Amino acid sequence: MRTPLTLAEIEQLPAAVDLITAARAFNLGRTLAYTLAREGRFPVPVHRHGRTYRVHTVDILRALHPDQPATPHHPAPATR
Repeated sequence: MRTPLTLAEIEQLPAAVDLITAARAFNLGRTLAYTLAREGRFPVPVHRHGRTYRVHTVDILRALHPDQPATPHHPAPATR
């Protein structure tokens, strides 16, 4: 298993990442990540595009640090 991602590393990720990168943020292995995604139980929403799973980085940041404001790299969504 790879080393989990740090908060600083997560903040530098692009807007969306593959499932394995997202899993590293939660310290999950590949097999468990795919199982959770398939069952709809991954810690954050997973978006399926064909045979590929993608995860929004801002969702990872919110899940890991819900009390923190969004970073400049990942601004908070607009409110209505």
